[in-house]
Amino acid sequence: MSTPHGHQHHGHTHGDWSAMAELLDLDALLLEAHFRNIFDWTKSQSTDLRTIVDLGAGTGTGTFGLARMFPSATVAAVDQSESMLELLREKAERRQLSRRVSTIRADLDEQWPELGEVDLMWAATSMHHFNHPAEIFAKIRNSLSPGGVLVIVEMEELPRYLPVDLGFGTPGFEERCHLATDRQGFNPHPDWTAELDTAGYTAVTHHKFGYCQSNDQKLLARAAKLSLARLREHLADGLPTEDTSTLDQLLDPDSGRALEHRNDLVMRGSHNVWAARPR
Repeated sequence: MSTPHGHQHHGHTHGDWSAMAELLDLDALLLEAHFRNIFDWTKSQSTDLRTIVDLGAGTGTGTFGLARMFPSATVAAVDQSESMLELLREKAERRQLSRRVSTIRADLDEQWPELGEVDLMWAATSMHHFNHPAEIFAKIRNSLSPGGVLVIVEMEELPRYLPVDLGFGTPGFEERCHLATDRQGFNPHPDWTAELDTAGYTAVTHHKFGYCQSNDQKLLARAAKLSLARLREHLADGLPTEDTSTLDQLLDPDSGRALEHRNDLVMRGSHNVWAARPR
């Protein structure tokens, strides 16, 4: 599960993918109970699974969660990044899951790999990164076994970490940052219901899972820093001068206002999840 911000990776530098890998792994730790609820819901939509494919696997949150939830199934993790897949293979070996977990390197916009018949196709925060989702939906439909199911997970929006009033700057800073990223179209989070119907899927089931995590302020500070650093990169000059200063102070480890010094961080957000079967 490449959550909450990771997925098919296009042209990333070493520093970029390593920061992304760290953020994905932090999310997996901080939101373990939340993801477990999603896996439990997925199990309620699926029975007698033998083959699972994780599209845009990232560092393997979905891969390993599904492997635990369905102990009789094999899981193939597909990602464009060989670096991510290498990390995933190392985890599989440490967890003694190498016999059940395999990896496939593929840019799914360019080439669809030979997957055989798949009982569960899992796409967590990856569908919105494809250039032509309708084509991907068609290829998924053709790969599913009779009775197979596609499960899509998307963030409703990027997670929030900060209080409304930081004690400096103008209140509402974090929300203004997210509004600025929305205006730029960064990391969209679509509703796939209509597209699934158009693509020939039926029995589309949707559920929303929220989370609010305040445990382990040290991990939260690290996750918030990685997330806000990505926003800083994408926003560039898209913020008012005061908000840019606020963001830089939060990210500067030598600042007395750095994220590392806060004890009021709360990671909050939600995921939308769809389960669908071909007509």
